[in-house]
Amino acid sequence: MISQFKKWAKGVFFCLLIPLFINTKVFALDKKASATLSHYIMGAMYEQLGDIDLAIQEYKKALKTDSQNSLIHLNLASTYIKKNEIPKAIEELNLTISLDPEVVEPHAILALLYSSQNKLDLATAEYEIALQNASKREPQNINIYKTLGAVYLQQKKFKDAENIYRLILDLSPNDAEAHFYLGSICEELKKRDAAINELKKSLELNPDYHEALNYLGYLYVEENQNLDVAEVMIKKALEMQSDNGAYVDSLGWLYFKQGKLKEAIEELERAGSLMEDPVIYDHLGDAYFKVNDIANAKLNWQKSLKLDPGQDKIKEKIEKINKESMTNDKIQSTK
Repeated sequence: MISQFKKWAKGVFFCLLIPLFINTKVFALDKKASATLSHYIMGAMYEQLGDIDLAIQEYKKALKTDSQNSLIHLNLASTYIKKNEIPKAIEELNLTISLDPEVVEPHAILALLYSSQNKLDLATAEYEIALQNASKREPQNINIYKTLGAVYLQQKKFKDAENIYRLILDLSPNDAEAHFYLGSICEELKKRDAAINELKKSLELNPDYHEALNYLGYLYVEENQNLDVAEVMIKKALEMQSDNGAYVDSLGWLYFKQGKLKEAIEELERAGSLMEDPVIYDHLGDAYFKVNDIANAKLNWQKSLKLDPGQDKIKEKIEKINKESMTNDKIQSTK
């Protein structure tokens, strides 16, 4: 991962040099600033030539005359990244942020560094701040908001994500993807009617949007309504992605709701072979239980619990069949 940072840092100073000459607030035109600028330029030159140690020396000299210059701290951080001195780089990036709280770049770089150290919570937090700051700079940039929305979804901040996608749709009402994600967020927030409406809008704008076809079809199956429509949608999604385990699960669950238990088990078993997912195994358990195959029902529910131990409803299912089994054993022993 660090090699990626090195590639990035190799040319970073070109972008950073530009503000020096177009923003007089960075380097005011006096003797002190001239010395700072001179050391900064020398540092950038040495960095470009690959002499990182000399570059660091020059950046440090620049900071002696202007310790509050966030831009120099940012460049110094890039040189530390090249030397793989990550703690020092992080220190300089945090100094940059303290001097310029609305900056974007150091938060984005910190996110990458934390990701390389597998500190995913810290990385996500830095991504979030970077995107929030970027949205202030470019309030009409929909892509920034979409990325921020994705971060909120990853963090399960569904209310924040909802607000972001509603903002996107204010800026771009005909964005099928935004309607799809807003629909999925509404479902997470237990607003199923709103979710269905948003997914419908998504499909009105893009009838071949396979994610929306499957999602809306699955919601219909869950509601046990419009099953014929759901079947058309799910099968259309499968025509586009035949080996998508989630879509195969939707079809299997549809067959279960339709009472086609043999077909349901076949499709759900295929879904389980395509991806390990607690929902698929839960569905399989229900299907096997329906055909009175208790052993396979219990096996699949246990698989589901192993992947997601917090499922109280599945625990209740297993407890129920265990009690019934114990009761049957007692009856048999008294005969």
